[in-house]
Amino acid sequence: MRIAAAQIDVELGCVDKNSVNVLGWIEKAVQQRIDLVVFPECALTGYCFQSRDEAWPHARTLDDPIWMDIANACSARAGEKESMDVKHPLFAVVGFLLRDGEKLFNASALVGPAGIVAHYRKVHLPHLGIDRFVDRGDVPYQVHNAGDMRVGLAICYDCSFPEPMRVLGLEGADVIALATNWPIAAKRTAEIVPAARSMENHLFFVACNRIGREREFRFCGLSTICGPDGVELARASEDTEQLIVADVDLAVARNKRIERTPGAHVIDRFADRQPEFYGRIQQPKI
Repeated sequence: MRIAAAQIDVELGCVDKNSVNVLGWIEKAVQQRIDLVVFPECALTGYCFQSRDEAWPHARTLDDPIWMDIANACSARAGEKESMDVKHPLFAVVGFLLRDGEKLFNASALVGPAGIVAHYRKVHLPHLGIDRFVDRGDVPYQVHNAGDMRVGLAICYDCSFPEPMRVLGLEGADVIALATNWPIAAKRTAEIVPAARSMENHLFFVACNRIGREREFRFCGLSTICGPDGVELARASEDTEQLIVADVDLAVARNKRIERTPGAHVIDRFADRQPEFYGRIQQPKI
């Protein structure tokens, strides 16, 4: 399997322009026979809105025509050299603002050739950008099938909490797709956390950040793809639109038993858990 992060720039409130950019990068992913491509948080809408009212007109519903445009791009032919009856579909994770009735969510959608497979609404909301004004996500952390791949969805600040990443691992995720908008002040998060979460849960982790500037914030790029041992398989620059790609073996993520020294050093971070001692984690916040 091939997984990728499309590190792009985004213009605040320019949904049409951002959509064209996303579709263009999906076309590049199709040409490289990628199976899963992850885009940044709020890739369609931008992030640094200064009020709920300012953001509301730019939010999209789950039946917006843009999703069919993305689905059609995901199912495009792999290239002229391929047999005309062969298609190479891919799945894309795209960040956006979701309008659902009177509610507004920071969301990401997993889209395949048939349309939206699933979506996620951000649960952990920092005091930053549009997250100051959206409703808290009300969709549990879940894993979804994207072809042969099992994908868990999360957004930015979610990864600063090990618990939801572990839930996605326990639910059987091969890959966690994290759409992010890390500004320069969060650079250390971009450098450290994806590798830690992939190693903790022995799975693949795609953290797709953006570049560019919105209002007073500049974003730090540094998108990464990490393997189950926490090793970086690909890293983007700090200031360039680019597609980073890694070839992955899902069987490695699914085998949680790690024999570092056969018979002498064996660990399994799921089988070795002792949740009866973790009760404090489930207690209400202070």
